[in-house]
Amino acid sequence: TAMRQGVHIIVATPGRLMDHMERGTVRLDRLRTVVLDEADRMLDIGFAPDIARILGRTPRSRQTLLFSATMPTSIRRLAYRYMTDPVWTRVGGDAEPVDQVKQVYYEVASRDRQAALEELLSEPGRIAQALVFRRTKIGVDRLVAHLRRRRHDAMAIHSDLTQGQRDNVMERFRSKQLRVLVATNVAARGLDIPSVSHVINYDMPENLEEYVHRIGRTARMGQPGTAITFVSDLSDFHILDEIQAHVGDGLERARLALLYS
Repeated sequence: TAMRQGVHIIVATPGRLMDHMERGTVRLDRLRTVVLDEADRMLDIGFAPDIARILGRTPRSRQTLLFSATMPTSIRRLAYRYMTDPVWTRVGGDAEPVDQVKQVYYEVASRDRQAALEELLSEPGRIAQALVFRRTKIGVDRLVAHLRRRRHDAMAIHSDLTQGQRDNVMERFRSKQLRVLVATNVAARGLDIPSVSHVINYDMPENLEEYVHRIGRTARMGQPGTAITFVSDLSDFHILDEIQAHVGDGLERARLALLYS
């Protein structure tokens, strides 16, 4: 909490703000402006219930500003629920992938994705270091457990890890002592992840912006890189069509030798 020219300014995560509200040290009934920054990240972390309770204790006449790197359906629902006639402002043009990224996708049944990833990791000299994306924390942990059972050098990073654990994982990854890092979108967005040879979308991104954000982790500083996407479910093909419409011939279909020869 800070004071600026007689106006109280509160900067806090939803969880911490809820703690103060429950202790009675913060009241929001006279609040004039609410700013929700990195709204997509807060929803991914699981703050949606806290956000609902916080906004429920603020005046309906408040001004609400929402900032988000991506605009998935969940963010649009949040905006229309808690904002009155919202005005959308977009900064910058359409998201564009880095030119040096080679983009390929594989049509892989959901049950075969583990085997598909192992096939890619087992090809000699193909993948030096990979950042693998999953939607959920439990999905990250399950994939890492499987890879480690199969003797692949893999570790997880997501919001359930302590800061010390995150620092240890990232130090290993930056120093090239870790080959495979499996992450959620949230963890990847908040970290300084160096350029890697491959980004693998084990779970399909939810939209074009998320896809571009993910694959931008490779091919940095003029270095080549490859983005691989698994297309597994019917819903994945809707996102694939959106991506293909945007990148055109830049996204190529490939086939797995062992699974679908």
